[in-house]
Amino acid sequence: MPDEKLARALGSRTRRDIIHILLKKEMPVHKIADSMGLSEVNASKHLKKLYDLGLLNSKIKGRERYYSIKITEIKDLIREYDAVAQKLGGNK
Repeated sequence: MPDEKLARALGSRTRRDIIHILLKKEMPVHKIADSMGLSEVNASKHLKKLYDLGLLNSKIKGRERYYSIKITEIKDLIREYDAVAQKLGGNK
């Protein structure tokens, strides 16, 4: 079910952080990885999960793959998720 996949995807702090970054602007994988202190392979795995869910756009520019947010309403969902997590005693 899409709702279960979405919940699992957003359960990852790393994936939520990636969404926060991409809400600001489209970025290539290596810049996302660098800004988060991740390897490109690790960042790519997280990006693929978000892309496969339908939350991201992906396009090739030259030799790089760029990602951007496809569903802008995710911003509200992430904000609410973070607020609830904080009230529960942490932002995991």
